[in-house]
Amino acid sequence: MTKRVAIVGAGMVGLSTGWFLQEHGFHVTVHERRHVAGGSSWGNAGWLTPSLTAPLPEPAVLTYGVRAVLSPSSPVYLPPRLDPRLARFLAGFVRHSTARRWGIGMRAYAPMNRQALAAFDELATGGVEATTRLADPFLACFRTAEERAVLVEELEHVRSAGQDVTYDVLSGSEARALEPSLTAAIGGAVVLHGQRYLDPPAFLAALADSFVARGGEIRESSAVTDVRQTAGGALVTTDDPAAGPLRYDAVVLANGAWIGTLARRFGVRQPVQAGRGYSFSVGGDRLPETPVYFPAQRVACTPLPTADGPRLRVAGMMEFRDTDAPLDPRRIEAIVEATRPLFDGIDLDDRRDEWVGARPCTPDGLPLIGATDAPDVFVAGGHGMWGIALGPLTGRLLARRIATGATPAELVAFDPLR
Repeated sequence: MTKRVAIVGAGMVGLSTGWFLQEHGFHVTVHERRHVAGGSSWGNAGWLTPSLTAPLPEPAVLTYGVRAVLSPSSPVYLPPRLDPRLARFLAGFVRHSTARRWGIGMRAYAPMNRQALAAFDELATGGVEATTRLADPFLACFRTAEERAVLVEELEHVRSAGQDVTYDVLSGSEARALEPSLTAAIGGAVVLHGQRYLDPPAFLAALADSFVARGGEIRESSAVTDVRQTAGGALVTTDDPAAGPLRYDAVVLANGAWIGTLARRFGVRQPVQAGRGYSFSVGGDRLPETPVYFPAQRVACTPLPTADGPRLRVAGMMEFRDTDAPLDPRRIEAIVEATRPLFDGIDLDDRRDEWVGARPCTPDGLPLIGATDAPDVFVAGGHGMWGIALGPLTGRLLARRIATGATPAELVAFDPLR
């Protein structure tokens, strides 16, 4: 008989896992509390950048002073409040923000990064009618050569971890020749090769369409409130009292920053904290045609087509706050003021689609992918900023684990029970 699997969450990770489970012959139902791409997938910058995909806890984090992280204009913001769970997460995050632990985490990421783009190609070959675009060039821009040196050093560390990284170092004038919208404030840049990007909502819509066309079911506005392991599989309870518990052969928890609520009872002790990011789109008469990154300001810019013509999605910030807290307009303004001196010909006051999303972060910066203490309950999440880039590969590898019972070597470091 065909085995039935429930996926909790219809973001990139959840839908990809469902799609690849179909490749193994499973019947899959996705439960989503909002709608497809209703969480952190929607307003993501959409970058597929293996060269930049690395653990979030890094030595540079320790250079932020207490006064900096308490300022709403800081790229990393920690609203002052008493929360024991957040305090536990931050203690672990700081503990992992060392060069040694970053190196261990980077060596875990390297095999994933080498395969990440191929997983997108596999989706396209299998019928997902959405494109990924080559980021040519992909520019990381800086005010000074000293700022640029920080990224160059990091890229060399990524390379030493066993990953192929190709880049060129540019002067400010060379960067402006490639991207005329940059101002004279840019004194240097790094151009990364072999990176891609996509439009997250459009890609997720195409992935959902393909999943449904292959026999999958997506139940939107269906919040999962409880999961129980039983002798004959797993019982899933939703917020629809008329539905009653639904029995599946297996369940995958892929609901982003909300994973911990359901996963803790199955032995997952790693806290998953919302690292909230903000974004909006703008117009202008000189929009970049490929992604532009301002690492010092932690601002990511991505060109996106819309029904009204081209727009630029501007995204950034890391805010450790309650998952469902409302958008803080001060954070939008901080992105605007950090970006305004760096672009010419872009109307940062023509903002639409102001958005905040809860990126699921773990203290060690590594995702949670694999089996739990319960034989029929699995976890796929905690990717931080890299859920879009690593979502399809996560789905492919976890589907193999569920289908065969054998853990792929790439997933050993991401054990949810670590």
